[in-house]
Amino acid sequence: MARVGFIGLGNMGGGMAANLAKAGHDVRAFDLSAEALDRAEKNGCKRAGSAAEAVTGAEAVVTMLPAGKHVRDVYETSVIGTAPTTAILMDCSTIDVGTAREEIAKAQAQGYAMVDAPVSGGIAAAEGGTLTFMVGGTEEAFGRARDYLDLMGKAVIHAGAPGAGQAAKICNNMLLGASMIATCETFVLAQKLGLDPQTFFDISSQASGQCWSMTSYCPVPGVGPTTPADRGYEGGFAAALMLKDLRLAMEAAQSVDSYTPMGAHAEELYTRFAEKLGGAGKDFSGIIKMIDDSWTAPDDPEKA
Repeated sequence: MARVGFIGLGNMGGGMAANLAKAGHDVRAFDLSAEALDRAEKNGCKRAGSAAEAVTGAEAVVTMLPAGKHVRDVYETSVIGTAPTTAILMDCSTIDVGTAREEIAKAQAQGYAMVDAPVSGGIAAAEGGTLTFMVGGTEEAFGRARDYLDLMGKAVIHAGAPGAGQAAKICNNMLLGASMIATCETFVLAQKLGLDPQTFFDISSQASGQCWSMTSYCPVPGVGPTTPADRGYEGGFAAALMLKDLRLAMEAAQSVDSYTPMGAHAEELYTRFAEKLGGAGKDFSGIIKMIDDSWTAPDDPEKA
């Protein structure tokens, strides 16, 4: 098995690193959080004292970081020039397309193979090894990265050239954000028109209005599969992260002069929910509370 340097052990990275260790890899993990490092050790990883120490002698490097500036800093100060040029570099962060392309180009110029490989699926999928990876990079780099990504996900898809993984991720999440808002609006309207939420779910989930936001991640407590709505909108995918992805999508749209009115409105609404109404730490489906503060549903923990 290979030595893997893993940098970034937050809600997503921690589970991903644990799955690599579970598969038998020698995972050298680093994070600025001592608590995150403690969890990684308990899950079979070895603690590294710095990002540079984590990648020294590595055959593969995985990073899962908050934003483009962090990716740039880690790769330019700790990875490129420290990790062996034979290592395959995989950045699984969700960042802007431009930074992803720039960092891959810099890595390639120094003799490395690198991919951008953002994920979809959330914390439970990270822990369960059932993430979806959208991968940008050369065919050769994708082939090498897949050996490791397969251990952390159920689907590993080559999206195209460097940066294509990030492009796929932000387009997917723009669609997700807009569809969740539409789903929330629809359930509020259905209830005000006298429809029972479960009855409406039973109808629409088998009709032309069905979408993932309804059938797999319903924002109504007690309706459909168990979701963060059943836990007071705690856990899951934070509204602040959805807002981050929507802003990345809007930046990308502006850079290529693409008309995205629904995406722009979704960004506006999540800005209000996350930054003005204190919903940043709530699951993104909690925006249903902003759409109608008087809305209620059976067994709603915030209305009981």
